[in-house]
Amino acid sequence: MIEEGSRRGKTVAERRQIFMDMRAQNFDEIRLSAYRTACKLRFVQRRCNLHLVDVWNMIEAFRDNGLNTLEHHTEISVSRLETILSSIYYQLNKRLPTTHQINPEQSISLLLNFMVAAGDCDGQGRLTVLSVKSILATMCGGKIVDKLRYIFSQISDTHGAMTVAKFDSLLLEVLKLPTAVFEGPSFGYHDHHARACFPQQKKIMLNLFLDTLLADPPPQCLVWLPLMHRLANVENVFHPVPCSYCGADSMMGFRYCCQQCHNYQLCQDCFWRGHANRSHSNQHQMKEHSSWKSPVKKFGQAISKSLGCVPSREPAHPIFPEQPERTLDLANLVPPRPPINMNDATVFPSGAPTPTKSRMQPGLAAAQRMNEEHALIAAYVNRLQSSPRALDSPSRLDEEHKLIARYAARLAAESGNPERPAGDFNFDTNRQQRQLIAELENKNREILQEIQRLRVEHEQASHPTPEKAQQNPTLLAELRLLRQRKDELEQRMSALQESRRELMVQLEGLMKLLKAQAAGSPQTSPSHGVGRPIPMPVRSAGSTPTHQPQDSLTGVGGDVQEAFAQGARRNLRNDLLVAADSITNTMSSLVKELHSVDDGAEEEEERLQNGKDRGRATGQRQMVSL
Repeated sequence: MIEEGSRRGKTVAERRQIFMDMRAQNFDEIRLSAYRTACKLRFVQRRCNLHLVDVWNMIEAFRDNGLNTLEHHTEISVSRLETILSSIYYQLNKRLPTTHQINPEQSISLLLNFMVAAGDCDGQGRLTVLSVKSILATMCGGKIVDKLRYIFSQISDTHGAMTVAKFDSLLLEVLKLPTAVFEGPSFGYHDHHARACFPQQKKIMLNLFLDTLLADPPPQCLVWLPLMHRLANVENVFHPVPCSYCGADSMMGFRYCCQQCHNYQLCQDCFWRGHANRSHSNQHQMKEHSSWKSPVKKFGQAISKSLGCVPSREPAHPIFPEQPERTLDLANLVPPRPPINMNDATVFPSGAPTPTKSRMQPGLAAAQRMNEEHALIAAYVNRLQSSPRALDSPSRLDEEHKLIARYAARLAAESGNPERPAGDFNFDTNRQQRQLIAELENKNREILQEIQRLRVEHEQASHPTPEKAQQNPTLLAELRLLRQRKDELEQRMSALQESRRELMVQLEGLMKLLKAQAAGSPQTSPSHGVGRPIPMPVRSAGSTPTHQPQDSLTGVGGDVQEAFAQGARRNLRNDLLVAADSITNTMSSLVKELHSVDDGAEEEEERLQNGKDRGRATGQRQMVSL
């Protein structure tokens, strides 16, 4: 009992799910009943994914499930209705791309519960065929003209005129939709609705039916139907103007402009809920806009209207023929097609033996005559379908008699010439077919092998292997040694440059010392230099001195200082100049050697690059030749 109660509660919750979702949208705040009903039904349509199913797909689903063979008052069970909805949604998923797939089980459950709540007023769990067709044809996607044409085909007689009793039954089923979304007081069914839609009309044809339902305004009981389609068309329309009440920078959907207040425009949410401010009142006349036109475009249209250049307004729907399109009964015109021997219709290559060709001529001639007859019949049927009025033309009987006479003559010719035994012909044909198939398979195999070979060669040419890159190991070894020698010489050069900087610092200190001693007294005391040794600053080897150059003779004995003070200064100066010249020569020779090594390395690299370019060009020429 507990499990049954929980299952029953779950079923009731599923039935109420779509109505709970609809109440959460606050559609009841819309003050206009037509817009309120259209918004609710549009929400149900999108929630059940019916806007993705075109009306022509819906008609095909009716035919596939056998609803066209049933009378309108026939009742179907909920289980069969679920089967019909399953076929509709699973076929929809096959047509949709993989990125836009829907959940068919959820859509089936929501739509089934909604249809049962709308159509099964007695609670018996059964719906009529007319109710199923009316609800699905009204709620599906597609053009409203196509929907109304299909609805008219269900309520018209064989002469193409509407039956008032069937139209009344249709209104009873269609108006169950507003009642299901709690709008029965505004758009419920009444007995006088059918007479109110077509007052004092004796014969209602398709064009009059469309003109009446698509008029502006439409019949009062169906005013929500074209409005629901207009809502679907303007959902993504953008208006780059602000709303005068809510202050939104732009609008989506409908735009309403007051005809009395200057530049007063409202979005659809504010207008539907009756919002107004400033001097505007809800009693003012508002104009509904479903698109945005720039002032320049409006000015151009005004000039065109004043000059009479605007074309006449097109009708709301095309003009359809008054008489319904009949299905052609070709049982007496096109007989059943006799079975064709595939061996007779087989065309062989020119290398086939001559006797076999001669035996094939009667079969080919018969097949050719039959194809000509079928082509004539197909052309005649297409002409009848393109112009239904041709059925009443006097030349139709003459053409039918000609086709019948031609077919009778062929039957007489076939009865006078019985078929010959074709046992040997079939044997030769089968053998030639096997030979031809074997040759084609061999040729196909050779072509596939050639394609595979060309693909491998192309991949090898476009992606060279490391073995090809190392075709000359001696040259690579020499290049490696040259690069190593270059690195060594660069290290040696950096060391020599550091030594040169140190020597230049010492040379500068000696020159300063010589100038200072030349300017002072030439006599010095030997004991003075020995008694006061000057400490020499400590410096790490290889570091560049950042201090000012100091005296290089500090810390040496007094004899040496005296020798520098009293000795031959000219010889010391000459020695220093010779040392500087030798350092400069050494540096120039080192730079020349480095330049020679760089030139040799560049030549080797150019030689390798030229070899690779020649190999790539050779591979490309081979690919082009293939």
